[in-house]
Amino acid sequence: MIPKTSTIEPQYEHHVELKKLRGLTPLGIEKSAGWHIDPKRLVFVLARYKFVAKLFSGYGRVLEVGCGDGFPIRIVLQEVTSVHGVDIDPVFIRDIQERHDDQWPFTFEVHDMLSGPIKDTPFDAAYSLDVLEHIPKQFENTFLSNLCASIHDDAPVIIGMPSLQSQQYASPLSKVGHVNCKSGDELKSTLLGHFKNVFIFSMNDEVVHTGFHSMAHYLFALCTGVRRPPV
Repeated sequence: MIPKTSTIEPQYEHHVELKKLRGLTPLGIEKSAGWHIDPKRLVFVLARYKFVAKLFSGYGRVLEVGCGDGFPIRIVLQEVTSVHGVDIDPVFIRDIQERHDDQWPFTFEVHDMLSGPIKDTPFDAAYSLDVLEHIPKQFENTFLSNLCASIHDDAPVIIGMPSLQSQQYASPLSKVGHVNCKSGDELKSTLLGHFKNVFIFSMNDEVVHTGFHSMAHYLFALCTGVRRPPV
């Protein structure tokens, strides 16, 4: 038997006490499945959120479109004032509600961005990771228009998605629902219809860079300057 005793290094006693006081943190529906099926993919996902967090550092109210189980939102909360997460699927929003930790507060709701913008004060920044590739091409402009209608004119937006070129290497599970993957040039062209400035970054594993887009597994677009329809 392992004897009951203190940790060998005393600084780890805090971890033991935290477990006793608050229990262990559940990962959430999506992230728990990822941890079981392909643990390294969770590292890639969390790195994407860190990229968003650092670029949005110091911003106020931030919107996440397609938040899923909301598990990585804490990373963004370390750098911004608040986050509001929306997702089309009530199952994920209920999962957030069941796991919500009052020490890491954020708001969330069920919302389909194809149905309209968020009916609230415009947000200071917004991001949407691994969502646009699930939106059929004929509806992508509606999705982006409603996202833009949810933010201030000068609010930056980050869009992240797997590249078109990556799909031949993707697992069957990760490709489910991917109906609108794009190359870097295609993503930029689409977003320039809604923003004055679009900067494309490549990402491979946890590394974001400005390298050759066709060799990127993942693409980030940093967008600024919302194009409003004429009044």
